Amino acid sequence: GLGLSDGIKDVLTSAVFGHVGVARNEQTHRPEEYLVKLPSEVKEGSVLVVDPMLATGYSAKHVLDLLIDRGVSPKQVTLMVLVAAPEGVQVIEDAYPDIVIYTAALDDRLDANAYICPGLGDAGDRICGTQ
Repeated sequence: GLGLSDGIKDVLTSAVFGHVGVARNEQTHRPEEYLVKLPSEVKEGSVLVVDPMLATGYSAKHVLDLLIDRGVSPKQVTLMVLVAAPEGVQVIEDAYPDIVIYTAALDDRLDANAYICPGLGDAGDRICGTQ
């Protein structure tokens, strides 16, 4: 979500930001958390979770679990992604039916490597210009 944060800051000028760093383990396709920096007022008001991709749903669910464990109500949370796969949407809906998901595109499926198809490539690589 870091690649989207500047644009969101431009629109939501009074928002307080936090960061949960999660990277996908390419062998297990499961999230590995490397950083949690949340504002003390995370339990108050609305919480917008931003991620460029909702593929398997495991990383987003990991972040949502963390927020819920810290006292945030699922009804406070909105998940905003650029591209989603039906499998990831289903994981979030099964775990948290009260969380609203906004996406710019719902693609067809995940491939054997758990990448969104047709997708747009690795979001981190696109945002950061890496390979």
